[in-house]
Amino acid sequence: MAEGKTETKTLKVGDEAPDFELRGTKGTQFKLSGSRGKNVVLNFFPAAFSGVCSQQMPRIQEQKAMFGEDTVVMGVGVDNIFALEAWSNQLGLDFPILSDYYPHGAVAEKYGVLFPNGAPERAVIGIDKEGKVRYINVNPVLEVPDLTPCAIAFDKAPA
Repeated sequence: MAEGKTETKTLKVGDEAPDFELRGTKGTQFKLSGSRGKNVVLNFFPAAFSGVCSQQMPRIQEQKAMFGEDTVVMGVGVDNIFALEAWSNQLGLDFPILSDYYPHGAVAEKYGVLFPNGAPERAVIGIDKEGKVRYINVNPVLEVPDLTPCAIAFDKAPA
């Protein structure tokens, strides 16, 4: 697998993660600053129901347990909440998918992972309990990311 970029257009490891609040599947309302004391893993993806994204979400489902109870793992896409809810249910996901639908892609843009066409890049961003960016991997768009390196960055998985 190819290695992705380790910084975005706006962020590098060690930066304060920009705060945001988004509605998500499973009745979730998530505010980053409200998650202090927990690690957060954001998995940005280009499009619900697409082939690679529909492989990525089940992989996250398989790998999220390695992070433990002190980490919140979620997806972030620009599709509307109704589409994301249907897709999440179709895939049988038990973690939330956040909708960065309106204003369109505002969070992806803050995080430096919004393509000019309005879709997010395929990026994994790990944020520590104090709100600092601990891990960034912007993956090739057709590649399903492995969360193991992010878990290692949080001392959650063997190197």
